[in-house]
Amino acid sequence: MTQIGSRFRHQMLIGGLLAVFGIGAVVGAVTEHKSQVQQAPPAISVRSPQTAQPAEGFRAVVKRDLPAVVNISTSKIVKVSSNDFGLPFNDPFFEQFFGRMPRQRPPQSEREHSLGSGVIVSHDGYILTNNHVVEKATTITVALSDKREFKAKLIGADAKTDLAVLKIDAKDLPTLTFGDSSKVEVGDYALAIGNPFGVGQTVTLGIVSAKGRGNLGIEDYEDFIQTDAAINPGNSGGALVNSQGDLIGINTAIISPNSGGNNGVGFAIPANLARNVMDQIVTKGKVTRAYLGVSLQPVTPALAKGFGLKETMGAVVADVTPNTPASRAGLQSGDVLVAVNGKPIEDYNQFRLHVAMMPPGATVNLKVLRGGTYKEIPVKLEEMPANYGSAKMGRSGQEQPGTGLMDGVSVQNLDPQTLRSLNLPATTTGVVVTDVDGASAAAAAGLASGDVIQEVNHQKINNVNEFQTAVAHASGTVLLKVNRGGSTLFLAIESR
Repeated sequence: MTQIGSRFRHQMLIGGLLAVFGIGAVVGAVTEHKSQVQQAPPAISVRSPQTAQPAEGFRAVVKRDLPAVVNISTSKIVKVSSNDFGLPFNDPFFEQFFGRMPRQRPPQSEREHSLGSGVIVSHDGYILTNNHVVEKATTITVALSDKREFKAKLIGADAKTDLAVLKIDAKDLPTLTFGDSSKVEVGDYALAIGNPFGVGQTVTLGIVSAKGRGNLGIEDYEDFIQTDAAINPGNSGGALVNSQGDLIGINTAIISPNSGGNNGVGFAIPANLARNVMDQIVTKGKVTRAYLGVSLQPVTPALAKGFGLKETMGAVVADVTPNTPASRAGLQSGDVLVAVNGKPIEDYNQFRLHVAMMPPGATVNLKVLRGGTYKEIPVKLEEMPANYGSAKMGRSGQEQPGTGLMDGVSVQNLDPQTLRSLNLPATTTGVVVTDVDGASAAAAAGLASGDVIQEVNHQKINNVNEFQTAVAHASGTVLLKVNRGGSTLFLAIESR
C-alpha cells in the first residue's frame, strides 16, 4: 500500500514501509517475464453488482471471499554501502560531530523482505496485485488461507497503473468474481480485504467516498475509487469488494499525513481497469496504449471564462507534438476538447486515461472549441512510443509594467541573448516576464518570471507595445498563452 501526504506527493507506504515518490511520465513501462508467450486470458467470472444488501451483516460475503485473498511475501537483494564504523555513509550531519568518516567499504549485499496482498482471479492460479509489491523481487511466495505456500512466477507488470500479474502452479482455487466498477456509486458499501502487518487476513467495512480520483501523483494513470474502509500496511494488492462480494478494486494507497496509519482516505484501482491491464499482460506479455500526442490542461473556472465555455469541463490542448496523430489531424494549441465519440469530457485526467486504454489504430471523433466555433475532428490513434514522455535573463529591450489585471507584472522584449538564456529557439515570439508581484492577480494565476507571454486573449504578441495594447483592451478575464521552458500552457487572470 502506497502512502501519500497532505500534498499527495509525500510519503508513500509500499508493502508496509517502503517510500515511493510519484509522478511519472506519459508512457507505460512494462516488466515482462522473459519466457512469456502469447496465450488466452485467464478464465474469470464476471457479475454485475446487485442492489440487495445482506440480511445479517456481511458474514456470507466474507466467508466466500476470504479464501481468494492471499498473502504475498517477497525478497530481493540490495546493495548497502557502509564505512568502517558501520554508518551508512559519510554525511555532513555526522561529520560535524565526529569528523570525516573512515573510507567506505565496498557495497555489501543484503536481502530485503516485504509483505503485501493479492487476489486470485482464476481457478488455475492467476493472481492480481500491485506492481510495487513485487517490483524487483528475486523470489515471490504466495500463502493461501489454507496455509499452503507456492512460489509465484511474475507474468508481467505495468508500472504506470501499479498492477502486476502472478501465476502459481495450482488448480481448483477459490476466486473473486469481477464486478463492473463503472456501476459503483458514492455511498455504496465497500469491504477491504487484505493481510496488513502480516498478522493474517483482515476485513474492514466502509463506503465508497468518491469515484474517478486522479491527479494525486501516485501513478501515471489514475482513476481511483476512494473509500473510508480502513486500508493499512500490507493491504497493497488486496481486494476492495462490494456488498455482494464482487471485486470492484485493487487496494493500492492511503493518505496518512502524520501517523502512518489509516485516516479514512484510501484508494483502489478500479476492477475494470485492472482487468484490462491483466488481459493485455496475459495475452500479449505487455500493455500497449494509444495516444494523441498532446499536452493537456484541466479547464478551471477562470479558463472556462477565458475560452468562452458555459461549463467548467473539458480539456485544454496546451501543446501539440509534431508528427503525432494530433498534429496530423489538425489539432492546435488552444483547442478545447469538449467531447469524445459524442460523450462529454468531464475531466481531462479521465479523458487521458480513456484514450490510453483504447487500442492503437482506433479512430476517435473529437468535438473541439476553437475560436468560439465548435468543430468535429476525427483522429486515428497510434501506439504510444516507449519513451513518450528560471533562468537569468538579459536586460536589453524596453521593460514595462502591466496595467489593469496585469498590475504587478513587468515584461520586456525578447532578444537573442534572452532566448539563449531561456533555452528557447530563436524563432520564439512574445514578451518575457521579468517580475511578478507576489500579491498580484497574475501571481495567483501562476504567472512567473521567465514565462514568455505569446498570446493575450487569443491575440499574438510580438513585442511590449503589442502586449500593452492587448492588455489595455482586455476586460473581465485575461487569457494568456505562455511558453514556460519550451512547453505551452494557458493561464487565466481574473480580478480578485
